[in-house]
Amino acid sequence: MFDIIGDIHGCYDEFVKLTKKLGYEWVNDIPIHPKERKIVFLGDLTDRGPHSLKVINVVTRLVEENQAYYCPGNHCNKLYRYMIGRNVQQKHGLETTVEELSQLSDDKRNAIISRFTTLYEKSPLYLTLDNGKLIVAHAGIPSKYIGQSGKKVKTFVLYGDVTGETHPNGMPVRKDWAATYSAPPLVVYGHTPVHEPRWINRTVNIDTGCVFGGKLTSVKYPELTTVSVPSSLPFVKEKFNSFE
Repeated sequence: MFDIIGDIHGCYDEFVKLTKKLGYEWVNDIPIHPKERKIVFLGDLTDRGPHSLKVINVVTRLVEENQAYYCPGNHCNKLYRYMIGRNVQQKHGLETTVEELSQLSDDKRNAIISRFTTLYEKSPLYLTLDNGKLIVAHAGIPSKYIGQSGKKVKTFVLYGDVTGETHPNGMPVRKDWAATYSAPPLVVYGHTPVHEPRWINRTVNIDTGCVFGGKLTSVKYPELTTVSVPSSLPFVKEKFNSFE
């Protein structure tokens, strides 16, 4: 039994509220469910929100203690590359996490870098759960890539079906891959903010834009019901996508 949580983006307070609403009890600073449900994180833990490092600490502990599952998002990938010394641009939210890191002592900063890079390096591109009946991938995955890996798969699960074009507001143009999805496994994903959880075919997008003033959402599996808490941040309408 899983509770899959969408893009947290440093919204730690909303994450705590959501887990409590889902029935988790916070024991020694991590959420544990009395009925042994596990949280599944679908990436983009950090950036833009106010408490990215708190989110990292909780997620890494849960995964280390086999209390949760995690697969990375594009922001996780960028933060990882920054942490290992690659030349990445500190924008689109990364600058907020870098600023948090800069406030730490050398020992604490090195410790959290070590934990996050280990988490990232040990994580699969996407998660296959419940004997293949459930796929969790940050930006989704088309039928043809299920069970595969490689550069094309990595690009898709991190960024979605991008065209290389951008909208007037600077956001990338993405194809609606879910509209033609036809494989048996349920795919739970995020990455593209929507006002409400979007169910289409055997897929559901649960990134309801918490960091942009929307909601933080989880889908319960196998119940297939969603649970949300409102964001405490200002609402930014232009950050939400609509495929309707």
